[in-house]
Amino acid sequence: MLWFAVAAGGAVGAMARYGVSVVLATQHIKFPIATLTVNVLGSFLMGVCYVIIVEKGLIAQEWRHVVMIGFMGAFTTFSTFSLESLHLLQSGHFLTAASYMIISLLACVLAVFLGITITDNLL
Repeated sequence: MLWFAVAAGGAVGAMARYGVSVVLATQHIKFPIATLTVNVLGSFLMGVCYVIIVEKGLIAQEWRHVVMIGFMGAFTTFSTFSLESLHLLQSGHFLTAASYMIISLLACVLAVFLGITITDNLL
């Protein structure tokens, strides 16, 4: 049953992400404002959810999966990255945190580049 609840949360998160993209879509600027907005908002909401669900237990733990994995996972994966990075920093693992952040950003941009390049060459 939890699988379906996570899937439902994911569906709502995906629709929310699309909604933000539609509202903020503009042809006039090259800066990806919709993606930045989703990533920053998602990171903020991940922090809020973490406190409410995990730290304070104000909502049943089962909602963690629906909200933090389903909804937030579909809305933005950057929120999970941000939470993990913060946990590393707060636990004093500064080198690990810095490495994780730098490697993640560079590797993901490189992966997109490689995906585009390889696919363009194959098709």
